[in-house]
Amino acid sequence: MVLEIKLSNFFSIKDEVTLDLRAANIRNQSAQKLKDNLFEYKDINVLKTISIYGANASGKSNIIKAIRFAVMMILNSHNHNENAIFNYKKFKFDNCNKKPSSFFIRFVLHDIEYEYSFSIMQNSIITESLYFYPNNRIAKIFERDERKGKDKKNKYTFGSHIKRPFDVAENTSDKTLFISRASQMDRELAKEIFKYFNETFILGYLGFNTPRLESLFNSYKKQLIEALRIADSDIVDVKISKIKNPVKNFTANLNDLTLSVNDEIKEDLKITSYHKAAPKVPFDFFQEESAGTMKLFFIILNIINIVKNDKILLIDEIEESLHSDIIEYIFNLFRASNKAQLICTTHNTTFLNLSKFRKDQIYFVNKKEDASSDLYSLYDYNDFRDSMDLEKAYLQGRFDAIPIINDSLENLKSLINE
Repeated sequence: MVLEIKLSNFFSIKDEVTLDLRAANIRNQSAQKLKDNLFEYKDINVLKTISIYGANASGKSNIIKAIRFAVMMILNSHNHNENAIFNYKKFKFDNCNKKPSSFFIRFVLHDIEYEYSFSIMQNSIITESLYFYPNNRIAKIFERDERKGKDKKNKYTFGSHIKRPFDVAENTSDKTLFISRASQMDRELAKEIFKYFNETFILGYLGFNTPRLESLFNSYKKQLIEALRIADSDIVDVKISKIKNPVKNFTANLNDLTLSVNDEIKEDLKITSYHKAAPKVPFDFFQEESAGTMKLFFIILNIINIVKNDKILLIDEIEESLHSDIIEYIFNLFRASNKAQLICTTHNTTFLNLSKFRKDQIYFVNKKEDASSDLYSLYDYNDFRDSMDLEKAYLQGRFDAIPIINDSLENLKSLINE
């Protein structure tokens, strides 16, 4: 589970912003009715879902992008060579190009809380640290500061939780996160953390990937068919088989200007669906089903895996090509889960409803005067009563985070006729 995320100096994010999934102390009647929106970790209530609202170009997508970037650094930085330039941009103004970008995540693994952070310049790691709370007391696993000289013993300090840590440090360049290298060098704790971010932190829906799709389908076919039925689909059965397709592989030799052709066999999946009206009549899934049905199939299959295994899902613009009732169905799947979590952005204001979501589950992103993105929660507005119309208040600009459009007929005529 994720408890807290902090980000700074990443695209439109200038100053540090915080996404807090630890539930606020809300004791009113509306919040008490939404107990399924929470789960307990020790003495903490944790939110299952967070929705982020904001105008186009406000920076809400950059929140998701920054989290994905941080996770991919953990998973891939051990592959960076000495010429690596990290693939992101800093905030453009106020000399932020000379300042580090920072990432912090508080998470729980095997019922123990961890705090992991790192900061980077465009081409090097600056700092990195990992702490945890065994027996509910904070303990250092390691700290790293590349500014403290050339000697690894000056740059690194360690607790007693990673075996032969300086062996790993000696093999860790300033392009590589220590936790990433330690995992590759078979250090158990680092491997567990790497596995958490690789398998539990889901950065988006899986697409049509043959081995992964087949594996998920074989594991959750029964639940998938039932979930599609609940979503008002008339599909009553789905079958997946492998087919082999001959393909030609063209290779160009630029030295002698020749072209060679090799015949290869590509293995693909064939999906066949069957409908309630005629259960024995097969449908070619990719040729005869609608785009909406295909999208729903893949999304539901992904989400079943996530909610059954208490994973975390990041989605930018969750409403894309989906009906509002389907989006609510997705939220309800997370509500019905044990400890699965969803962090998403959306423009769909129908979910600004305090009978369905707590105040601390709703975040806004607003573009400030200096062009940076500010992130804040509805819970920050102490004067907003539960009896008020939240959707109406948002659309009226009560919380900012909406576009200010001067589209009077006079202005539009002037624009067209100019």
